[in-house]
Amino acid sequence: MKPQPTADTGGTPDDTTATIETVFRIESPRVIAAVTRMVRDVGIAEELAQDALVAALEQWPRDGVPDNPGAWLMATAKHRAVDLIRRRENYARKLAEIGRDLETTAPHEVPPALHDPDDIDDDLLRLVFTTCHPVLSPEARIALTLRLLGGLTTPEIARAFLVPEATVAQRIVRAKRTLAAKNVAFEVPYGPDREARLGSVLEVIYLIFNEGYAATAGDDWLRPALCEDALRLARVLSGLMPKEPEVHGLTSLLEFQASRTAARTGPSGEPILLKDQNRTRWNRMLIARGIKALSRADATTTGAPGPYALQAAIAACYAHAYTYEETDWKTIATLYGLLAARSPSPVVELNRAVAVSMAEGPEPALRIVETIAADPALRDYHLLPSVRGDLLARLGRTAEARAEFERAAALTRNERERELLLRRAAESSETQGAAGSSESSESSESSESSESSEPS
Repeated sequence: MKPQPTADTGGTPDDTTATIETVFRIESPRVIAAVTRMVRDVGIAEELAQDALVAALEQWPRDGVPDNPGAWLMATAKHRAVDLIRRRENYARKLAEIGRDLETTAPHEVPPALHDPDDIDDDLLRLVFTTCHPVLSPEARIALTLRLLGGLTTPEIARAFLVPEATVAQRIVRAKRTLAAKNVAFEVPYGPDREARLGSVLEVIYLIFNEGYAATAGDDWLRPALCEDALRLARVLSGLMPKEPEVHGLTSLLEFQASRTAARTGPSGEPILLKDQNRTRWNRMLIARGIKALSRADATTTGAPGPYALQAAIAACYAHAYTYEETDWKTIATLYGLLAARSPSPVVELNRAVAVSMAEGPEPALRIVETIAADPALRDYHLLPSVRGDLLARLGRTAEARAEFERAAALTRNERERELLLRRAAESSETQGAAGSSESSESSESSESSESSEPS
């Protein structure tokens, strides 16, 4: 249905449609969460939220945008849920749970009580834990989370991860069926189950951000929209779970990482290494938010800091350096040592090697790299030969360095990164035995990129 101008605002059809789309993208997670609590099925809840969207497309162009559009969508979806429950055998029991007033209140006459933020937030938290349930594969969790909580369409998710739309659609459908078949409870778990489930939730948000921050494949190095969606999810989660230090740690890490986004690419989308970035383009507001979130993580931690808090502390070291030369590499190396002890991983060791190379020199760092070079987890990881090539170049072993950069270029699926690595290989051929500034900046940029790519 093509929207018509509203009498009150004089808005055009496009204006009204844009308003509806914006409101729905913002409010749909809360609507779906609240309706899921009623119908106990994520798939059905999403369909009912879509029904509310259709109703808005039909009515708002004619009647005008409501004063509280989010509450209008919420009430409309809940009314659809009531109608559905009425058709079920357990209609009477379910109807009693949601109250008599919902039966008689029209969508455009929404009382304030229907838009209780506390109640909705509880439902939203349940939805986060549902979409990130370990019973789903990581790919399915990401797709379902972006769909229901990020508000992305199937084509948008497919474009973001460079997979066919049909693949994403199948993942989402199967995820909903799995949740229903496994009878996954719409709840926030407690005790040991919460810790296990929270790790899954944080990992999904982490991976979404990382794909936007350093794209696995394609023509673009950055996909800012994914970073924004992941950061928004992290902020929501930190508001819903204020006593969880790792939630604040992840939020802090993403704030710090996102603060550098504008400086990480040039006019044509080419990568700009850390040493060469214009730090006046770093977003100081996001850095301040990162510092605040890291303080909250510290304040709520009762034992040793977790992996996300440690990574946030590393990111804070970059943020506090107003020039590249001021970077506190010794502290970064120490923090990576703590991270390696807390969450052992060959990628963390690779990052530690980068920091050690900047704090102590390339030779001890190369020894660290050689100890992990045969690890099966790094077999196709392009940053391993990239970092090794940098260290070899700084040691004057240019022929070996060139071969490593070429191997890294062959392994990456991102065109921008491939161009950068091939340029490094060419520079190694031209500069015999020199340890130029570009080598150091590549090393530190490798650390910056992969610190947010290591799942905890």
